[in-house]
Amino acid sequence: MAPQQSATAKRRSLGAEIKRLRKARGLKASDLADRLKCSETRISRLETGTGRVRLLEKEVLSLCSLLGIEDEQQVQTMLDLASEPEQSSAWWDSYRGVLPSGLGALLAFETDALSERAWESSLIHGLLQTADYAHAILSAWPDNRPIDVDDLVSVRMRRAELLTAEDRPPLDFWAILDETVIRRPVGSEAVMREQIRHLLKTADLPNVTLQIMPMNKGAHPGLGGAFSILDFEEAAPVVYVDSPAGNLYLNKRHDLRKFSASFDLLRARALDPDDSAALLRDAAKENP
Repeated sequence: MAPQQSATAKRRSLGAEIKRLRKARGLKASDLADRLKCSETRISRLETGTGRVRLLEKEVLSLCSLLGIEDEQQVQTMLDLASEPEQSSAWWDSYRGVLPSGLGALLAFETDALSERAWESSLIHGLLQTADYAHAILSAWPDNRPIDVDDLVSVRMRRAELLTAEDRPPLDFWAILDETVIRRPVGSEAVMREQIRHLLKTADLPNVTLQIMPMNKGAHPGLGGAFSILDFEEAAPVVYVDSPAGNLYLNKRHDLRKFSASFDLLRARALDPDDSAALLRDAAKENP
């Protein structure tokens, strides 16, 4: 039996199909907005699948008519994609009270993704952090209560299980870290020592590639901040941009081209995986 699509995957599949059919018929987003008597913003969120846009059955049928969908089986497929379970079974739902805005969407995207390419310029990537390192980072935020920090660390550790999953193909993960993130002391020396050893261990996984960008490389595209590119089996890729002010999810073609090109440049300028591992081993010796 094929695995059931998550609510996020269903929304993205529905949105991608609506956008494909709309363009095939030469329609504009405003045409769909007029039919549903809604804003173009709602149509944009519907087509990108990045927002929780719920369609009533009559709205789905109206769109099917406008988009020229007449086959009963195809209409039913659209209805199925638009339907959502009354209660989500996502494991992070029990942490909704402490999750920062937008993190739930990232967890859903990572769960559905086949691969992720990530650049980090100031911190160890969340998928690569140890519990003690994560605790030190999360405790530094003034708004985080100790009890919330414990829950957020649990979320981060559960998130990292995507790299070693046995009930699904593990996430194919390619990370590039700026050298400063392994030189900056976070927590105690013991915390950093264990974190660096964890990076070396994780980098040995067959689905993980880890590179380090040396500090002596000068200016490069990653100086603008951290980002991740998530690729999916059917839906279009999504770029995730993280910042203290909020999270952005981008899926326009020019954004995908720009960030993919930036990642390729970073990959070319960073140390290769073997030399990166050597640098990490040297850093581990500095934290005996």
